Amino acid sequence: MLANKQITKSLSLEKYGINNATAHYQLSPEELHQITLDNNQGVESATGALAVNTGEFTGRSPKDRFLVRDEETKDKVWWGDINIPFDSDKFDKLYDKVVDYLSEKEIYVRDSYACADDNYRLNIRVINEYPWSNLFAYNMFLRPEESELENFKEDWIVVNAPGFQADPAVDGTRQANFSILNFSKKIALIGGSGYTGEIKKGIFSALNFILPVHKNALPMHCSANIGKDGDTAIFFGLSGTGKTTLSADPKRKLIGDDEHGWTKENTIFNFEGGCYAKVINLSEENEPDIFNAIKPGAILENVILKEDGSVDFENTSITPNTRVSYPLDHINNIATPSIGENPKNIFFLTADAFGVLPPISKLTPAQAAYHFMSGYTAKVAGTEAGVDEPQPNFSACFGAPFMPLHPAEYAEMLSKKMKDANVNVWLVNTGWTGGAYGIGNRMKLKYTRAMIESALEGKLEEVEFTKHPIFGLNMPLECENVPSEILNPRQTWSDKNSYDEKAMELANSFKKNFKKYEDNSNKEILSGGPIV
Repeated sequence: MLANKQITKSLSLEKYGINNATAHYQLSPEELHQITLDNNQGVESATGALAVNTGEFTGRSPKDRFLVRDEETKDKVWWGDINIPFDSDKFDKLYDKVVDYLSEKEIYVRDSYACADDNYRLNIRVINEYPWSNLFAYNMFLRPEESELENFKEDWIVVNAPGFQADPAVDGTRQANFSILNFSKKIALIGGSGYTGEIKKGIFSALNFILPVHKNALPMHCSANIGKDGDTAIFFGLSGTGKTTLSADPKRKLIGDDEHGWTKENTIFNFEGGCYAKVINLSEENEPDIFNAIKPGAILENVILKEDGSVDFENTSITPNTRVSYPLDHINNIATPSIGENPKNIFFLTADAFGVLPPISKLTPAQAAYHFMSGYTAKVAGTEAGVDEPQPNFSACFGAPFMPLHPAEYAEMLSKKMKDANVNVWLVNTGWTGGAYGIGNRMKLKYTRAMIESALEGKLEEVEFTKHPIFGLNMPLECENVPSEILNPRQTWSDKNSYDEKAMELANSFKKNFKKYEDNSNKEILSGGPIV
């Protein structure tokens, strides 16, 4: 029955080493949804979305991410704990084992692409063991027109086999799961993990090498939207800082929620064709766009459904990292195509659980480069095993696990683009006020939205600023629809000495973290850190 519905194309997988497989090519979301149900690999929620469990892995596994070290990468990649080298010969042998595993199976193949700007387009062929993984690829990558499929030529392939288990002693992996990028052969090889984010982040990591090295474009782990006057805003931030939430603004069109490029022509383009949002504590009131996107075609991951099929958004019994993926057109207010021009404002979002950083401050170019390379947010108690009190969390360029080059290379590109485009850069604390986590309170979303709106509308250009005594950040003294007393974080603490001690503690954490970048950073970047 499916053979009559799917797009017909002579598709040989033998060239990839996959033999005698039944390849379902370019199936529709409805077909993949139904096959998943028929295979008992998922259930349907009350809103018609597909709910799946990704198995042992409910998040990425950074220590099991490798880059093949060869002539293409050896002198360019910043090797270390994040970019872990993998032997080229071992890759070839492991690849052969994975494609042998996929041979004679029913598998799911999809042609798609990344990068909405045609000048930077990367054609991708995704080969999945599971139908719901293929539906994820449909949601998250850009979808070619049917007329483009006839002569489609892939630039990269993703081979995704969650059921395959590596033998670390033989294969050179750390454990049974792995995600490996081979830039010479243009393959993303994923095995042992059903977590779909590995597919998305594999291609993102590849573009974070390809764009700056070969295309003179800056890749960014950020969301972006565009105003009615054509001004683009960019939002950087780690998980839990509000990047997806704050860029979904009813007054502005969404370009994308996670991964973008900034071109030499000064345009911003989305890498993706969809969104991959956290749904923990999701509510229609706070995040209506995401809430209403959970409908047929969307995939919920690792959620608990109530008896009536509705999602228990507060239930973290499987993981706090509950997710939904959906195509961009599940949101009404989107930019088509996913490209913006004239970037005017950049927001660095941080959820400071120490309650130290201002709710909004304006950064100089030096501070912007420093804070970009620092990529600060904080882990709060309960988010990870062993985290009992707030801990600083630094992730270079707000996306260290996906950045193959040295962070200074991305920071210098950003700094130059900021100056050339005369962009305003703002540090926004969506975390705690009035004290650290456990004492103070989380910044109200309505206040954060009001501050961002004032920045976007240029209203903060007309107010007075004062300098933070420890971090040197320029803090506005007033902001429309925000109580003035919360704009200076020190004033929100009842014990001012405790605030000073905590601020110094955080400043020292910044300096300690930055030591590993000092040798590769210019004087301007080094001058952007805490002033005490």
